[in-house]
Amino acid sequence: MTDLLTIDDLRVSYPVRGLRARPVPVLREISLTVRRGETLGLVGESGSGKTTLGRAVLGLVPVESGRIVFAGERIDNASRRRRRRLGADLQVVFQDPYSSLNPARTIGDTLTEPLLAGGTDARAARRRVGELLDGVGLPADAAHRLPREFSGGQRQRVAIARALALEPALVVCDEAVSALDLTTRKTVLDLLLEIQERTGVAYLFITHDLSVVRYTCHRIAVLRDGRIVETGDAAAVTAEPSHPYTRSLLLAAPVADVRRQRERRTAFEADRRSRTPQPKTSAER
Repeated sequence: MTDLLTIDDLRVSYPVRGLRARPVPVLREISLTVRRGETLGLVGESGSGKTTLGRAVLGLVPVESGRIVFAGERIDNASRRRRRRLGADLQVVFQDPYSSLNPARTIGDTLTEPLLAGGTDARAARRRVGELLDGVGLPADAAHRLPREFSGGQRQRVAIARALALEPALVVCDEAVSALDLTTRKTVLDLLLEIQERTGVAYLFITHDLSVVRYTCHRIAVLRDGRIVETGDAAAVTAEPSHPYTRSLLLAAPVADVRRQRERRTAFEADRRSRTPQPKTSAER
């Protein structure tokens, strides 16, 4: 697989109020790639910088230094006009599907808008909307209904359909399933995998949950305090993480077996103590 997205030595800082206040670094020396047709999981707890990285790729936050190259074109300094044209190839699914959908517009109008803006005629756009709804497992009459008439999982399916309307090469999924219950979450994840297999779309999957990336991702990059601390094959990283921070994230993902969960926590605490320098005894001093 060839590289679709390349991020090289990326740095992002947020301004702070005050004449002499220095900007706060959020991302530091971030370098990674997303290949065509693969899913790269971007994992970290709240405040790690993972959402900022996704927003930098989408052009929603300014880049301090470094490069973002998408499909062979540098986009970290792209103009607004160029960003609008990039929308056909680069899309996003946000965490809260309801807030990303206009409550006063029908689902059909929401899905038709990017198609019409892209030059599709009205009849072809309506036909495409039907295909999109069918592709995400929603009935054709969903086009005539408002977002409030759907469940959270169904609204996220609508958000996925909108992201796929223009057949993008890459979709940034920013905590796309974290607000869903476990059963609905698996259904949506299976849908994303099925769409990827059918269309070859790539995902940058942002989440705090290692169990989710284990299920969906080919590779993983783990962020802590704005830096990548571990990368690798998803199966290997989630089975035997090398960094203590990754191990702590793995422990945070609950398992159904209480006994196994207790064993995992005990093993982690023992490992943490073995890696933490102990104070010297009076005899050793």
